[in-house]
Amino acid sequence: MIKYALFARFEAKPGKEADVEAFLQKGLELANQETTTPIWFALKIAERTYGVFDAFPDEAGRQAHLDGPIAKALMGVADDLFTGPPQIGRIDVLGMKNTLG
Repeated sequence: MIKYALFARFEAKPGKEADVEAFLQKGLELANQETTTPIWFALKIAERTYGVFDAFPDEAGRQAHLDGPIAKALMGVADDLFTGPPQIGRIDVLGMKNTLG
């Protein structure tokens, strides 16, 4: 059962929206390679505001994701693409419905 999640939120610098979206597409490729990350969403919240929601069955999977290539890549592009550092929050999942997965 999915019990642990992360939500990252970041704002693109003006004119960098396409670069952020391209980065998120590459992030999907990396997420598909992570066996401990069964749920991963890239989100466009507003014109320049983006986010990533991902969820895990255990704390070890969440920590592996935080220590993995996506998180490293996110921090590596932050100064160039975002108005400030990504805000990353740990979330406890209280309930879930997924009929498509």
